[in-house]
Amino acid sequence: MRRRAVLAKLPRISRLDGSAIRVLLVDDEDTLTNLVSLALSYEGWIVDVAHTGQAALRAYRENRPDVVILDIMLPDTDGLSVLRHLRSGGSTTPTLFLTARDSVDDRIIGLTAGGDDYMTKPFSLEELVARLRGLLRRTVQAVPVEQPALMVGTLTLDEVSYQVRRDDADIMLTTTEFDLLRFFMRNPMRVLSRAQILDEVWNYDFAGRGSIVDLYVSYLRKKIDAERAPMLHTVRGVGYMLRPAE
Repeated sequence: MRRRAVLAKLPRISRLDGSAIRVLLVDDEDTLTNLVSLALSYEGWIVDVAHTGQAALRAYRENRPDVVILDIMLPDTDGLSVLRHLRSGGSTTPTLFLTARDSVDDRIIGLTAGGDDYMTKPFSLEELVARLRGLLRRTVQAVPVEQPALMVGTLTLDEVSYQVRRDDADIMLTTTEFDLLRFFMRNPMRVLSRAQILDEVWNYDFAGRGSIVDLYVSYLRKKIDAERAPMLHTVRGVGYMLRPAE
């Protein structure tokens, strides 16, 4: 329920020309494709469904999707071979693997084959949408439809131009730093735990390694709080909070 509520607050995204995001969904289970298609339609996205590897390659050539959801186990081939074929042809379309296999070796094979993310069945539809949004926001094809800007005190973040400013001074951030700051700015005056931050900002399971959060918070703090009144605060034993400077 919490994840569904978070998703409902997020702005819809579209291609740069304003047209709908297009998804290629490749899986041989009718029940799954029907449910996923319905969930993605709520985002305003167009979903093309393929049930075999050959059908997936044809659909990709005909529709040029913005993101691909690809099952590893297919009737005629496997998803790894499908993606290798696409990558060998120059495709850089972000791809999320769906699979019933959950071993570390399977995950590594999927990612080294050119996949960008990996989910195991059964899965949450809300988490799938969140993962896809994460992949899309890292590509130039997708922009927020409403083009919102976030503001906390004198700190502003533009989700379209990726511009961050404090006290009228530009702040240059890496992609991960930007995603981390955006999460804080969507939750001002709220203590966020390391687990919450890992779940929202990082696409992969870091096995509870809160140290990666601590590291990036320190990077972010040096940039937004440098020689200024602090905005990013540590709540000992709990996590971190962003609030306007006093």
